[in-house]
Amino acid sequence: MKALVYNGPGQRSWREVPDPVIQDPEDAIVRVDAVTICGTDLHILKGDVPTVDHGRILGHEAVGTITDVGASVRGVTPGDRVLVSCISSCGRCEYCRQGSYGQCLGGGGWILGHLIDGTQAEQIRIPFADRSLYKLPANVSTEDALLLADILPTAYEVGTLNGQVSPGDTVVIVGAGPIGLSAITTSKLFSPANVIVVDAAPARQKAALEHGADLAFGPEDDVVALVLGLTGGLGADVAIEAVGVPATFELCTRVVRPGGHVANVGVHGASVTLHLEDLWIKNVTITTGLVDTSSTPRLLSMLAAGRLAMPGLITHRFGLDEMQDAYDVFSRAAETGALKVALFGDTEH
Repeated sequence: MKALVYNGPGQRSWREVPDPVIQDPEDAIVRVDAVTICGTDLHILKGDVPTVDHGRILGHEAVGTITDVGASVRGVTPGDRVLVSCISSCGRCEYCRQGSYGQCLGGGGWILGHLIDGTQAEQIRIPFADRSLYKLPANVSTEDALLLADILPTAYEVGTLNGQVSPGDTVVIVGAGPIGLSAITTSKLFSPANVIVVDAAPARQKAALEHGADLAFGPEDDVVALVLGLTGGLGADVAIEAVGVPATFELCTRVVRPGGHVANVGVHGASVTLHLEDLWIKNVTITTGLVDTSSTPRLLSMLAAGRLAMPGLITHRFGLDEMQDAYDVFSRAAETGALKVALFGDTEH
């Protein structure tokens, strides 16, 4: 089969690799019907995630069809159309029993495209298949399901829930990429009074407004002063960091009100200064997190029932064998306008 292989910082190749095989009785083999590229994949290619070995197949989000299962798999069978979760769960360790699958101690967590071969391939091996795959209802489209593999649960759990968005809140989301736009969607489930988005790109500011933000600001704006003016001098109840660079995190800490929440979602590849000399007196709660995907069944049920309006994030579509072109488009989002790219196998064309 062919797969997208990481060859070290700045180097990737779409090439022939061995087909995956069952290695453990809890494994499943999945034919990839659709896959996407995540900003985390770009961080890996920049060298920001040194735990990824050279030769690793990247990717951690997919929709596919099961072709084989191990002897201990009970919840899914060959032929099932499934969502491949970005997080794998052993189901037995202390963290998994608490629903904190991202911190799995039993060989799960974020392993796909990180510690084991991932989803940007024609076939994938999925460990702990009963707890890491979700059968898809017939009325859930492949494109919508693809957004539930990582991006929607991440925005919901690490942004909206960690930030404790509540009715009537003012929410500031810094970054209007796919995560930031998804945070608009999930924040609005809790009826905030205002959702304000900050992004350097005018096209993404426009996208934020189209996706339900009330206001969108850019680097030319005095964001802190504007937010203070809109909130009676208090600041945002919740600030969600959705970029992963020092300046955007620091902006979140400056725009949040005393007693507010800063929810960091972005993947950081460089040190950030934490200004405790300013924050210690403000009763600010700062949270970080890797998505657990414990919310995936709920989000999937809401989607199937028509209770979740999925954000239209997929802007570019490719065949699976156009992986290199898809990476080029996604990595130059400021030029191409790409929000999320989707690649489809032959069965989805």
